[in-house]
Amino acid sequence: MSAAGGGAAIWGRAEQQDFRSRVRGCLLGGAIGDALGAGIEFDSLDAIRTAHGQEGVTEFVPAFGRRGAVTDDTQMTLFTVDGLIRAQVRRDTGAWHPPTDVHRAYLRWAATQHDWGPDERKTDDGWLAREEWLYARRAPGRACLSGLGDEVMGTLEAPKNPDSKGCGAVMRSAPFGLLVGWEPQLVFQLAAECAAQTHGHPTGYLAAGAFAVISHSLARGEDLDSAVQKSLAHLATRPGHEETTEALKRALGAVRQGMPAPARVESLGEGWTAEEALSIGVYCALVAEDIRHGLLLAVNHGGDSDSTGAICGNLLGTLHGETALPPDWLVELEGRATILQLADDFAMEMTQGPALHGPAGSALGWLARYPRA
Repeated sequence: MSAAGGGAAIWGRAEQQDFRSRVRGCLLGGAIGDALGAGIEFDSLDAIRTAHGQEGVTEFVPAFGRRGAVTDDTQMTLFTVDGLIRAQVRRDTGAWHPPTDVHRAYLRWAATQHDWGPDERKTDDGWLAREEWLYARRAPGRACLSGLGDEVMGTLEAPKNPDSKGCGAVMRSAPFGLLVGWEPQLVFQLAAECAAQTHGHPTGYLAAGAFAVISHSLARGEDLDSAVQKSLAHLATRPGHEETTEALKRALGAVRQGMPAPARVESLGEGWTAEEALSIGVYCALVAEDIRHGLLLAVNHGGDSDSTGAICGNLLGTLHGETALPPDWLVELEGRATILQLADDFAMEMTQGPALHGPAGSALGWLARYPRA
């Protein structure tokens, strides 16, 4: 992999502020959608309506002992961001292989799923792995756990779990799209390579690549329909793309079939597989009147509500920026301070990386947060 980092561009103040708002929107929006769906993930639509009224869920409901709790979807998304920052920082050393850095970040996430808490002796883990609230098991997918069960990194040529096309790779892949200094085909490739570390079926990793390209277009200021069309063009060049392509086309078709409703969402599937989760998330973002409307549509169905909510939230947050997020949901969101710190660190690395580290010298505080080892 090789690409121009975001720091190679000249960023004006307005451009930096817009980019930071989109990064914050992507990560916070995804986390809100995740938290909205967390308490109803395994429920049918009838069960959701019985418990919460005919409109279904309209606000956070308790999950994992609290309101606003996030799941493994948000956890893994944060570690994707951490790995991408580490890749940029390590580039100064001549070691430039982002899939390896993201894989190491995913291994740090896997440690949070079985360790009691942070190990302060592991100074090379960086700050994110020392956030105690992340050491919580939130129904992680089997493919994610098994794919990261040892230190061998899956690749497109030798993927982990070659028959798995669950949504566990898609739901963590929005951050690849925030690499706005990269060309879209490289964003697609990196997302697919990192998805194959746990989900080796072509649909599992191609849906992740398509999602990353859609997010990339939005982060660059394009509209959502154009972003989906661009992802379809990239998919068409990839062997085994048919399921993902068809799922995205179904999402586009559903937009033209009338007013959005849960029944239309459920016609796209349940979201347990990669292509269905992507299709539902994209559809709900396309028809959303605003972020609140889109996210409630994305979670009120009988299926993988947290993942479809997270995908929709990533898209709408990137499209509209953080100020469009409902404040009453933001204030209850688990880990908001951590998510904001990480989002701002990512934006700073992408826009001002050369001022933070380079041949002429590096900010020691930055290298303490994102060690090169």
